[in-house]
Amino acid sequence: MSIRLLLAALAAILLFVGSSFAFHPDWGFFAHKRINRLAVLTLPPDMMVFFKPNIDWLTDHAVDPDMRRYATKNEAPRHYIDLDNYGVYPYDSLPRQWLDALVRHTDIWTVSAAGDTTLLFENQRTVPASRAYRDWFARQLLPKYYQDDFTLNVDSLTLFLRANGFTQQPVAAFYHEHLSQHGVLPWNLQRMQRQLTEAFRQRDSKRILRLCADMGHYIGDAHVPLHTTSNYNGQKTGQHGIHGFWESRIPELFADEDYDYFVGKPEYIADPSDFFWRTILASNSMVDSVLTIERAMRLTFPADRQVCPDMRLGISVLAPCREFADAYQKALQGMVERRLRAAIHAVSSVWYTAWVDAGQPDLTKMDTAPLSEEELRAEAELKKSYEGGKILGRPEE
Repeated sequence: MSIRLLLAALAAILLFVGSSFAFHPDWGFFAHKRINRLAVLTLPPDMMVFFKPNIDWLTDHAVDPDMRRYATKNEAPRHYIDLDNYGVYPYDSLPRQWLDALVRHTDIWTVSAAGDTTLLFENQRTVPASRAYRDWFARQLLPKYYQDDFTLNVDSLTLFLRANGFTQQPVAAFYHEHLSQHGVLPWNLQRMQRQLTEAFRQRDSKRILRLCADMGHYIGDAHVPLHTTSNYNGQKTGQHGIHGFWESRIPELFADEDYDYFVGKPEYIADPSDFFWRTILASNSMVDSVLTIERAMRLTFPADRQVCPDMRLGISVLAPCREFADAYQKALQGMVERRLRAAIHAVSSVWYTAWVDAGQPDLTKMDTAPLSEEELRAEAELKKSYEGGKILGRPEE
């Protein structure tokens, strides 16, 4: 084997090790905090009076969703959606509204008195659900998704079955939904937008801050191409580590020195659901470029200049060299910078839209009291889980 091939093989191994351990997922803590902080600075004066005094809190808590991934398995699917599991771009068969999507991708199982288990409803993916089924689903099953409760009220189900010509008389019932397997990012944003609007309407300052911090994180994720594909870390194409390379290493090396953060004022979003989906689809349209360009660069860029030693959080690690990272982002024609800037504008626009839709409440006298003892304990537990645990779910999302 030639020296050049040996160096290339070593670089690939080192890049795998460096990428696996050097980077925190999700734009890195650096970019998520930067997105929330700069979003605050674009807000109009009527909102700035509340957001500016809380800018440090919104910055620090931009990473809470990542930390929750060390505490609960239900957090991970909120950060991504594997669109390629639903056909081809623009995935027209995938319902854009949460209820419609959940109805279509949920199975209902019943248990008879004899103990037999029967798959009652499975064909909603090909046969449109009836209005009666959809209404029953919304009342009985939709709230349970957020409670992590897979059992169903058998009395309610029996009444529905009798009213619609079914003969089954189950003694128990449960459901299995398939959406979480491939991520629920755009639908999660729809739900949170409604929650944030209501929090503004109620002038609930603590809830506003928490929702704004979390939404900033998820919207940031929606602007990352690799959060929209099942090949989220290049694991299907021999490019393991590309996730951290694209969204952590490049911003941390160049964002402060080279990026233009002027994004203009926030804009009112008439249809937030459509906006979230357009954002997701725009990110997905870039997946091929992210992967193809990096793969080509590994073959042409000098192997001994692809991976370099670096210090991260006081620990010596191997990471993509600055020269290699710079060449990659230039080959992407500034994609990382554009997506970061778009994320900042999207976050401020979503916050602004929720405030407008709530009637533009006066934010000058909002309660910004310190967290309660219970909230402080919850934060301490979250931090403890993050520092001493491991991610529950996919590690690169």
